[in-house]
Amino acid sequence: MSPRRSDPRARPGLVTIAARLLAEEGPQALSTRRIASEVGTSTMALYTHFNGMRGLARAIVHEGFARLQQHFTRVRPSDDPVCDLALLGRAYRCNAQANPHLYAVMFGGSSLAGFSLDEEDRQYGRYTLAGVTECAARCIGAGRFRPADPELVAHQMWSAVHGLVVLELGGYLIEPCDADRLLEAQLVGLMVGVGDTREAAAGSVAASARRLREEVVPAVDAAGPE
Repeated sequence: MSPRRSDPRARPGLVTIAARLLAEEGPQALSTRRIASEVGTSTMALYTHFNGMRGLARAIVHEGFARLQQHFTRVRPSDDPVCDLALLGRAYRCNAQANPHLYAVMFGGSSLAGFSLDEEDRQYGRYTLAGVTECAARCIGAGRFRPADPELVAHQMWSAVHGLVVLELGGYLIEPCDADRLLEAQLVGLMVGVGDTREAAAGSVAASARRLREEVVPAVDAAGPE
């Protein structure tokens, strides 16, 4: 009798279920038996697809960044690059809100089976910033930002929005300084800080909020759970 072929459809389910259990119940909730049972497959699937729990943890990190990239690609370039840049920041937050269980492990915030991020994993994550860097370069080329290293501008955006997201997911941002209000002020402040006028920055940031509702969020909803 030939061995039963593994079901390739089980792989994404294993990643998603493991990440959710890790975020909601902690590492103690994770075992090969528990994960396989949640997905409806055998424990052997974890070894077939990932060579064990450490391989699964790495797949969780990569899946998280793949979903972030999907959100970024929904932002189409327009004739207002500052609006596009602000919308990328909103898309970053939108991804974290949609995938908090994956977001927790993308930056080493949760650990599994002794796994820790290595430089290859971090570089994989950095690749998602390429589109943000390109957008920052467009802002500089359009004269909205002062001459600067676009990669540095992209990292400024990343670190600022990431900090906000971590605080928001941790439940720290409440009225009168809730996450929505803070994000609006933060985005305008970032654009002004790298050279835009406050009036132009405020207009572009406001336009990015409308585009989020019209372009990014409907696409996420239409795609369903990622």
